[in-house]
Amino acid sequence: MQIEARPTLRQAQDRARAYANAFSNVAGFQLRSGWYAIALGPFTAEGAANQLQALRRERLIPSDSYLSDGATFQQQFWPIGATARVTPVEPAPTIVQPTALPDETPAQARRAERDLTREERMELQEALKWEGFYTAAIDGSFGPGTRNAMAAYQAAMAYDPTGVLTTKQRQALMKGYRDAFASLGLRTVDDSKAGISVTMPTGMVEFARYEPPFAHYDNTANNGVRVLLISQTGDQNTLFGLYDIMQTLEIVPLNGARERNKRSFVLTGQNDELHSYTYAALANGMVKGFTLTWRPEDEKLMNRAAQIMRDSFEPFGDRALDDTIGEASPEQSIDLMSGLEIRRADVARTGFYVDGQGTVLTTSEVLDQCQRLTIADEYDAEIAAVDETLGLAVLRPNEPLAPIAYAAFQTGVPRLQSDVAVAGFSYGDALDLPVLTYGKLADLRGLSGEDGINRLALNTLPGDAGGPVFDATGAVMGVLLTKDQGSRKLPDDVNFAANVPTVAGFLSASGVPMAASDNSGPMDPVDLTTFASDMAVLVSCWK
Repeated sequence: MQIEARPTLRQAQDRARAYANAFSNVAGFQLRSGWYAIALGPFTAEGAANQLQALRRERLIPSDSYLSDGATFQQQFWPIGATARVTPVEPAPTIVQPTALPDETPAQARRAERDLTREERMELQEALKWEGFYTAAIDGSFGPGTRNAMAAYQAAMAYDPTGVLTTKQRQALMKGYRDAFASLGLRTVDDSKAGISVTMPTGMVEFARYEPPFAHYDNTANNGVRVLLISQTGDQNTLFGLYDIMQTLEIVPLNGARERNKRSFVLTGQNDELHSYTYAALANGMVKGFTLTWRPEDEKLMNRAAQIMRDSFEPFGDRALDDTIGEASPEQSIDLMSGLEIRRADVARTGFYVDGQGTVLTTSEVLDQCQRLTIADEYDAEIAAVDETLGLAVLRPNEPLAPIAYAAFQTGVPRLQSDVAVAGFSYGDALDLPVLTYGKLADLRGLSGEDGINRLALNTLPGDAGGPVFDATGAVMGVLLTKDQGSRKLPDDVNFAANVPTVAGFLSASGVPMAASDNSGPMDPVDLTTFASDMAVLVSCWK
């Protein structure tokens, strides 16, 4: 008899535990859909039908409960460590009563309730809030809000919703609440080097190392829980810089609320593998805070742990982590910041500005694989136009930009064997500025005589694709195309660029005007490097 299903294991275990207080034959199984089913049984077919009708009539199980032959049941998760009984048993002709029927009359329950201390009443409200039935203040006063929450809890547990918990009902509620928090091992930690006091889940993490500005507390049982204490000297600029940096780290997923004011910020992040909560604030010329990470299936418990950490967080003293504390790790790399993995794009190519609003021309390669596009490593962009045949695409930033420089295109016919240079992010985001690669214009056509492209004699890397090709005057004479060799291996110095007429036709069809160059003399290589750095941008593809 399937009586309920929950999307996460944690939720299903909580509900199975609650039902086990009322029934002796509760079982839980993972479903093929990935959800988790809570069931009663097993029964014979006839016995199950009778039981279903009787339990529904007595309102002891949800009205949408139904019979199942167990074909969709997979791994058993409840009872913990048990093996499912597969032989049906014929139930007694009368209804199987819950083992935890109300143990007191409402009057007796009220008398027992009056003996509770204020602290016990507040903890009861916390437990009701934990179970999702109470949202008001934790004040120990059992007003209409608390009574309604008690009645809702009783109804969910198939009890008579009187609004006054009996002693056994109250004990069951508190046991589930306390058991959940016992696993956290909440304890106040005073980190003297970081100058931070906070109550954290020490049952799940332990101190690992210092890598300024972080004190790392790593998980102890492969549970996905992790704590970072943040401690550094600085002012508002430091705080705002940390706010930006934290969002580049894998521990802060892209989806989630962001809130920043003059003296503090909060970052939340959620994806299919990780949730996190980060808080940081200014305190006496220092920035101090924390990050807590956990797995999505533990959301309910860990959201509460994050709130406890926030409520208990207290900077102390006049000390922040010394930048020289700890030892350098052999695992250091540009992909890490203080031991934390930096979020990296899946593919990086080059583009360049073609107008004063930040419109970017680039290669169309891999764009169809991107869930998110950024230009200049920080601005989100959308595909405005694309031509796969030409291998070109136009990107528009989601916010107006004012680039220092944008392309001015060559107006005449380029001269064979003239000097050319390609600006590109050859090494992705490993370098902040594009690399200039010099070579020659080898031909005004492709190897098979194709019009619309120029053949270049220079060595490039995949990250250069989409970059501008300059002539000696600094005018743009084309766009470097992706080197699609098919089954043939061309020499490394053979590359191709879409020429100016091809680019002009594509931009015109896309509604993008293009500027003509009026340069007449050669541009100094130093000036060309500066000009290219202001115009070329990194195009990042995030899958």
